[in-house]
Amino acid sequence: MNEEQFVQELEKRGISLSETQIAQFRRYYELLVEWNEKMNLTAITDREQVYLKHFYDSVSAAFQAPFDGPLTVCDVGAGAGFPSIPLKICFPELRVTIIDSLNKRITFLDELGKELGLDHVHFVHARAEEAGRNPEFREAFDVVTARAVARLPVLAELCLPLVKEGGRFISMKAAAAGEEMREAEYAVKLLGGRLKESHSFLLPVEDSERNIFIIEKVARTPKKYPRKPGTPGKLPLVK
Repeated sequence: MNEEQFVQELEKRGISLSETQIAQFRRYYELLVEWNEKMNLTAITDREQVYLKHFYDSVSAAFQAPFDGPLTVCDVGAGAGFPSIPLKICFPELRVTIIDSLNKRITFLDELGKELGLDHVHFVHARAEEAGRNPEFREAFDVVTARAVARLPVLAELCLPLVKEGGRFISMKAAAAGEEMREAEYAVKLLGGRLKESHSFLLPVEDSERNIFIIEKVARTPKKYPRKPGTPGKLPLVK
């Protein structure tokens, strides 16, 4: 997917990019490749692959859920900024917080935010389990996103404690994610969530499968969750 195709595909979905936004994506790609030589941010560095598998894939969350207006968005384990930075470029009013456990990635994201001229972006060096117990972040966000970070029973415990009641947790997955969702049903309910929608679609150009699960926060998360760092991964909340 080249830049022109990227712009056209978003236009088809009702997302029109200005010249400034197009330039921001271009600079994002340049910085990603430049910093990737110093640290491992992504295995994908080919321009057309980055535009398809990182930029377009990230923005696809907005095809299924509204991202207009000054929503507070928390991105857990965003790595090089996916999906929240592409969403922020497309929807400048978003107020984005990225939580990542690796300080080197936070350094990159901080530089990226400055270079792209993004406002209302906040980068936090922490484990998601720690953030979920921090009063500043617990049940504080309209939307929490995670893209291919961990299996859904684990992700539910990392993300749902951060979602305010009435908010949404959006999990972005690759192929064959239905089994993960079934496995996560117990955790989602226990943590105050309820599956609202699931969407399966194919990325353009290469027709690879993607899945998006939109989970509503319908009740407060019990105080004992999230458990201490590392525990959700080792002992997922499954029946």
